[in-house]
Amino acid sequence: MKPNMGGTDRIIRLIVAAIAVALYFTGTLTGTLGIIALVVAAVFALTSVVSFCPLYTIFGLNTCPVK
Repeated sequence: MKPNMGGTDRIIRLIVAAIAVALYFTGTLTGTLGIIALVVAAVFALTSVVSFCPLYTIFGLNTCPVK
């Protein structure tokens, strides 16, 4: 897997994931919406860690700076 996510994109995804997790555990997001938020947070965190987003590949996007 060739990285296709830049640093800014990764940081934004991690922040959104952290907010979603915090909202779930404080009880703001509950039920089905809360579970969906946790799943999205997990996907965002995983893609941020590996610097690869499969959807970016499908749509031909690349935010990774050229090295």
